[in-house]
Amino acid sequence: MGYRHGDILEITLTRECPAVAVPWGTAATLEAGRVGYISQRLGGTFTIMVDGNLYRVDGRHADALGLELEPSEELALGVGAGEPTTVDAIEAAAWRQLGTCYDPEIPVDIVSLGLVYGCTVKPLPDGKFRIDVRMTLTAAGCGMGTMIADEARGKLLDIPNVAEVDVELVWDPPWSRDMMSEAAQLEMGLL
Repeated sequence: MGYRHGDILEITLTRECPAVAVPWGTAATLEAGRVGYISQRLGGTFTIMVDGNLYRVDGRHADALGLELEPSEELALGVGAGEPTTVDAIEAAAWRQLGTCYDPEIPVDIVSLGLVYGCTVKPLPDGKFRIDVRMTLTAAGCGMGTMIADEARGKLLDIPNVAEVDVELVWDPPWSRDMMSEAAQLEMGLL
């Protein structure tokens, strides 16, 4: 169980846990018994500081942090989702799933940040669906870009009846703060 210090939750890892180093995007393993501080818990993922370094931990490893997922986090991981069977239903589910993907350093989802340029759904001959996403990053050199795109791909593949997903990182048009929703700009203190 963790101890809360303001908005930061102190935890002790109960077991070895896979993680991704922020902002480099490299795989890491956090050892059991290490003390960490959860600074962000959004979209079924955790941003945790251990020994002065930031890591992102997938919600599937919440038990290693001594935590349980909340129902909204389970949905973000594709647990308990319904069975969408039309292009419109798959597209709506896709946008909901994309809205659960967060940059580990920014508490705003990639849809509200304006990083998703397009999401199209196509039916496949076997009755399943393919989703194609075009997205960008806030900075071309972002080390977390592949991880964020992979997270989006994985969450989209968790949608029932989705068989194929392609997430393409694009740089045109370049991202700017003007692409953020008003709510995101307010959250970031830009309004």
